[in-house]
Amino acid sequence: MTAHRVLESALVGCTIVVAADRRAGDLATALERRGAHVYRAPALTIVPNVDDRELMRRTRALIADPPDTMVVTTGVGFRGWMDAADENGLADALSGALRATQFIARGPKAHGAIQQAGFVADWVAESETAAEVGEYLRSMPMTGRRVAIQHHGAGADGLDDLITAAGADLVSLTVYRWGPPPDPRIVERSVVEAATGAVDAVLFTSAPAASEWIRAAERRASLAAIRRRARTARLLLAAVGPITAAPLRDADLRATLAERGRLGSLARCVIGFFGADGAAPALRTSFGRLSMRSGGVVIDGEFFPLSPAGTSLIGALFDAAGGVLSREEIAARAPRAGQNAHAVEMAVARVRDALGEADVVQTVVKRGYRLAVEEYV
Repeated sequence: MTAHRVLESALVGCTIVVAADRRAGDLATALERRGAHVYRAPALTIVPNVDDRELMRRTRALIADPPDTMVVTTGVGFRGWMDAADENGLADALSGALRATQFIARGPKAHGAIQQAGFVADWVAESETAAEVGEYLRSMPMTGRRVAIQHHGAGADGLDDLITAAGADLVSLTVYRWGPPPDPRIVERSVVEAATGAVDAVLFTSAPAASEWIRAAERRASLAAIRRRARTARLLLAAVGPITAAPLRDADLRATLAERGRLGSLARCVIGFFGADGAAPALRTSFGRLSMRSGGVVIDGEFFPLSPAGTSLIGALFDAAGGVLSREEIAARAPRAGQNAHAVEMAVARVRDALGEADVVQTVVKRGYRLAVEEYV
């Protein structure tokens, strides 16, 4: 086989979209170190409420009459609240007021924020869900109990109603809100490319952003194609946890979860998916194991970059899994490869040149083309 760039990194040839605002740069850097091309398409932005008068009014109310229980739903929200209190000269008074408060954390990130602020979490929800927090609260006597809840940016999650129905005195805190995307055009570009095969993975770190990304896909009539690509694992939709994945699954989109609710775990999830033993689909050919990338193909650990037309052509044959496609069928399934039989023939010739000795595209006389497939991996 002609020497090409050796695939030392699992993500060479992959284009990955990070549909997040906060800490998206950290996630992108981790993936770029493994060879990926990453671009950010935040579907929403986080708008801090440092100057929110209502937030500060409720903070002063808690200082004057401290809560018995404090429910922390997000790490970023709790840290934001502490920062807002500090900027308004209330940090010491708030810390003192919360010193004897029972802290309940909805997951490890909320737990970490509680510890960082100098408090101790009395209970942590293992599933990272509001439902588990609600079950725990229902196990406690709530009548007359003063309970403060720091909500995520999407607002109420059912806990307010549960607590007030149980007879508790509720103080609800929304520390940040979701704003519009900084660049709606790049969000639209991301959904179109996810549908057409120009993107290998889309990563989500919040449920509201996932919901907005899905709405963008619906507006561009791309959701059905995204659903098909995700179902066959040709497109990875990865979420940082079950809460974030819920809108994807509600839209019947196959979603993969990071093992732990951390960005590092999300990066490892993506790297593992496209690695040699990952879940990304592959075919066993006469020239070795072949898997697809938006930028070309990987054959036995070597990455072969291809033009968009070449990648589209190989992608159509890859999906056929060794079946024969006529030139007309290829033109219909892979528009970039050409709109007629002659254009498809030229695209095949260019792909063969790019692959050198790896002649994985076979001609079937009077029928069309197929990949030299031995088995589906």
